Amino acid sequence: MSPDAAAETLAEPVAEPAAALEAAAAPEPDNAADAAAIARLYGEPLLRMPTDLYIPPDALEIFLDAFEGPLDLLLYLIRKQNFNILDIPMAQVTLQYLEYVDQIRVHNLELAAEYLLMAAMLIEIKSRMLLPQRKVEGDEEAGDPRAELVRRLLEYEQIKLAAYDINAVPQLDRDFVRTQLFIEQSSVPVWPDVDAGDLQRAWMDVLKRAKLTQHHKISRQELSVREHMTAILRQLQSSRFVEFADLFNGVGSVPIVVVHFVAMLELAKETLIEITQAEPFAPIYVRLAYSPA
Repeated sequence: MSPDAAAETLAEPVAEPAAALEAAAAPEPDNAADAAAIARLYGEPLLRMPTDLYIPPDALEIFLDAFEGPLDLLLYLIRKQNFNILDIPMAQVTLQYLEYVDQIRVHNLELAAEYLLMAAMLIEIKSRMLLPQRKVEGDEEAGDPRAELVRRLLEYEQIKLAAYDINAVPQLDRDFVRTQLFIEQSSVPVWPDVDAGDLQRAWMDVLKRAKLTQHHKISRQELSVREHMTAILRQLQSSRFVEFADLFNGVGSVPIVVVHFVAMLELAKETLIEITQAEPFAPIYVRLAYSPA
């Protein structure tokens, strides 16, 4: 093969990667880039893992078993291997316990301090069990060195089971949500309260009209508030609403108007009539009080 032909043959494979790089560098549609992206960095799709990415060695370490304390770990080791809690094999349990403590000492020395205290207690119990038992006064043998540890384990297990039972009780905003339902209690329109100033001005208007029709005749007249109350009730029975001023039409002189007004106030006090007003500065109306059947 001639040198020129060999040069052409070697040049052809070099052109293909260059074309492939150009095609890879060409912008792709947004949908295709998003589909091929493994992550997004500052809003931009990341198509391949960076070569200078540093991952700490401890970042991917996983602890499958997490314990709430030394007693929890010790109880887990005993229950997992179906040991009799009243007859704990101290050598085997202590060895497994120390293996776990060695693991957590590497990562969290402060957390391991509490576990080391229990480890010292286990070693002490194991040492006391290896020593010959001494008799105390009265030819009674010394108690089992494991008794105090067994008592603490049983109490902890009872508390732990009780905590599970309490946690199983349904809780608000965790297991259920309290529903709220808004219901309109009444569709009857509620009239605004009558202001005392509006009632006073209406009364002054009635009193002014009564003074225009009064006679200068002095006489003694006995007036009954009860009679005027009955008259007002009869007048209201014939119509649904009566304007405040119309209630005093044809009443007479000022003393009679006063008694008529007092009778109306007595009826309102006894909730036999209602004084209503649709809006501020609107006419005041009087009607019989509503009594549900």
